[in-house]
Amino acid sequence: MPAPAWLRDRIARIELFAELSREQLDWLAGTGAVRELADGEVLFVEGAPADAFYVLLDGEIVVTKVVGGRDQVLARHVGDTLEHQFVGELPLLTSDEYLATALAVGPARVVAYGKDAFFDLLERCPQVCRVLLPVLARRINAMERQAGRSRMLEGLGMLAAGLTHELNNPAAAALRAARELRVLGPRLAAAATAWGRTGEEAELRLVERFQAGLAPRSAPDPLAEAEAADDIADWLAEHGLDGTGDLDGAGDRTHLLDDLGDDLAEHGVDRAALDELAAGLRPDALAAALAYLAPALRARALAGDAAEAAERVVELVRRTSAYTNLDRAPQREADLREGLDATLALMAPRLRDIRVRREYGGVPDLQAFPSELNQVWTNLIGNAVDAMGGTGELTISTRREGGHAVVEIRDNGPGIPDEVLPMVFQPFFTTKDLGKGTGLGLHVSMDIVARRHGGSMEVDSRPGDTRFVVRLPLDQPSP
Repeated sequence: MPAPAWLRDRIARIELFAELSREQLDWLAGTGAVRELADGEVLFVEGAPADAFYVLLDGEIVVTKVVGGRDQVLARHVGDTLEHQFVGELPLLTSDEYLATALAVGPARVVAYGKDAFFDLLERCPQVCRVLLPVLARRINAMERQAGRSRMLEGLGMLAAGLTHELNNPAAAALRAARELRVLGPRLAAAATAWGRTGEEAELRLVERFQAGLAPRSAPDPLAEAEAADDIADWLAEHGLDGTGDLDGAGDRTHLLDDLGDDLAEHGVDRAALDELAAGLRPDALAAALAYLAPALRARALAGDAAEAAERVVELVRRTSAYTNLDRAPQREADLREGLDATLALMAPRLRDIRVRREYGGVPDLQAFPSELNQVWTNLIGNAVDAMGGTGELTISTRREGGHAVVEIRDNGPGIPDEVLPMVFQPFFTTKDLGKGTGLGLHVSMDIVARRHGGSMEVDSRPGDTRFVVRLPLDQPSP
């Protein structure tokens, strides 16, 4: 059946075919199959076998890709410029499956060329190659940039998740300490006032020395501490200080001494120390002194908890800064081990069931783009975790080999099949389930290592032992 005359005329107005002869246009019109699409109708689906190349005649085609479980728009083709007049060429040239999904927005019309016809087209119409290849290169670069942005957003998401997870405990500890100190403050002030009125000069100095000599134990034994607290409670009872009577003139004896045994035990106080303290105080002064020590020691412990929590937050900020390098020059002298440690720290939630082994050898600092290298480490470590199914052993090692710094990331997962191994660095190749990967992670990582740093990356894999080896030259030029 001859092609309709309108089709040859319409194809002739498409920039991709602008240089073709009448005979070539006739062949194109006779070979292609016109397809009418309703609004929302799918042209091809991500992951389906790539079987055709499509030229847009009328309407609009939107191209989407599943990234992180959500559809992400990659392009909208309306036929107004060369780059938006055709779809489907990339998977025919680079893989066996469509890399994205294409569907019509409103009524649309395309002309389809099957796989064999597409390669015939390139052979019969070499002028098309001269126009098609630059567009193909721009599309690959655009997808790489978009993958880079996706990796960056994924990294920021991981960073946020890691920070949320890690900050939760110290933030909660600081909040608890602040709330308790707010309640404890008035009680401490009242007890201190009462002690100041009751104690004589020598007694005040004795309690001051006693208090100054106390400090929380650095590594307490919970069982031993509980036994010591019980022993102190017995001592208090023996001295009539078991929660009856009035210590501070406000009828608050029970409340003040509730935690005294625990607080004294936490600070390493035993019977002998209490006997020594009691020997230097009058009976009524002993009661007032202990009524003061109870909230004073508790306040000290809470302040220590708050300080420890703040130090933990500062450390997390330092790790985050080391990972992102937001406060430093893009290219600078970098310690690879610092970047690896920062990446591991921020990926801690994903590594919960992974045994991580660090085998760091002597590697000097080198000129690098640390934040970009951290993207590489994130990608390689993330791939290893996925390969192991979330459980296993991850080994990260550094060493110097001649004029290169070497980073090796090794996992004991099932390995990469031999037939797949040569393709892992190719763009758009992925072994992950649909929507789980872009097929550009390792390609982008290789680009960072090779193009940005003049290095190399290789992989060796067998069941139970997969190794990605990154080599970076130590003589990088200064910025």
